[in-house]
Amino acid sequence: MAAYIQGRNVNLTFRPPNRSPVRALSNFDIDVEEGEFLSIVGPSGCGKSTFLNVLLGLLRVESGDLRLSGKPISGPGTDRAMVFQEFGLLPWRTVQHNVELGLELKGMAAEQRRKICRSLIDMVGLTGFEGHYPHELSGGMKQRVGLARALATDPDVLLMDEPFAALDAQTRDIMQVELLRIWQEAKKTVLFVTHQIDEAIYLSDRVMVMTKRPGRAKKIFKIPLPRPRDYEMRVTPEFNELKLRIWNELKDEIVV
Repeated sequence: MAAYIQGRNVNLTFRPPNRSPVRALSNFDIDVEEGEFLSIVGPSGCGKSTFLNVLLGLLRVESGDLRLSGKPISGPGTDRAMVFQEFGLLPWRTVQHNVELGLELKGMAAEQRRKICRSLIDMVGLTGFEGHYPHELSGGMKQRVGLARALATDPDVLLMDEPFAALDAQTRDIMQVELLRIWQEAKKTVLFVTHQIDEAIYLSDRVMVMTKRPGRAKKIFKIPLPRPRDYEMRVTPEFNELKLRIWNELKDEIVV
């Protein structure tokens, strides 16, 4: 039986005007099961974010086959949503209205929008902040709003492109715990791009290591750590052994 998300020999080259072509993905293969949390790590510029944009439907591959639930991906769809690093909130809209944005664009009635979004705001721990504007929120709170907005349209797949990179270390740790709680409650398939091996291990069912550009899947590590997970497991021998194994696979791909 085919995987829920399946990619075979995916190739993509950028061809900017008056510049040399850049091969971003080369014979990239991937399999993701429904409900799985898969993290992708790799050196800067290896094509991690590019692949998420291909899966989102914003970029088209040159060749190869990429499918979601057996159907070819040929463009954007409501079955996928992205959470970005830069928050991307509209500064003139309140928390409530930022979360409602996707539903508003779909033409959903105002009362139904409010009901759905209040539930999501509660899920991400922002009850009481519905009327606040982005400039009144901390970085972690802004990212919670971005997560609630992505979940509002009830996508099957949640794509997360270094969503915690702009946060301080303590807030990042808290957001990782919160993300696992929300993932277990929402039961979404998640593809999560990060540069942090610790973060990838802590969150994921599996971790994919990508090669340097042109990017392809080099190795996939299964994370056999039990769930639910707590912060203390980061100092266990099992966790640190996984971290070392992934680092040993990744370090040869880093160009300095």
